[in-house]
Amino acid sequence: MRCPYCGGEETQVKDSRPTEDNTAIRRRRVCSTCGGRFTTFERVQLRELSVIKRNGRRAPFDREKLARSVQIAVRKRPVEPERIERMISGIVRQLESSGESDIPAEQIGTLVMEGLRELDDVAYVRFASVYKNFREAKDFETLLGELNADDLPPEGRAERDPS
Repeated sequence: MRCPYCGGEETQVKDSRPTEDNTAIRRRRVCSTCGGRFTTFERVQLRELSVIKRNGRRAPFDREKLARSVQIAVRKRPVEPERIERMISGIVRQLESSGESDIPAEQIGTLVMEGLRELDDVAYVRFASVYKNFREAKDFETLLGELNADDLPPEGRAERDPS
């Protein structure tokens, strides 16, 4: 493992333990060259996944990119990091166990939106505004109307929705 501080390739594992949800191994390492300490995570990867972008381009699936997108959506929101990590791990497990190696970007976006909807309404709206490429305030109103309609009991939905 390369040291993130000096780039040295000689590092030693000082401590290993499973993460709280038992989906990864957390390793504390120390660099033999500079003495820097850092943490790595080792996860099981069932298969190599590729993302098929909207423009048809293929890119390797990057769990960290997914995590960054979710972190941006939940920034400054009262959501526990463990719940975020469980959501991300759940999405990755769903993708890996789907049996497909090529995953459409839309499928990933849909899974993230479903997960964020369960975690935090504000994070859900933030992510949706970028994912669905909102252009005007009316787009937000439509999404919020759907969100509010889903929060009503079934009999309340019928009253608000004439169809």
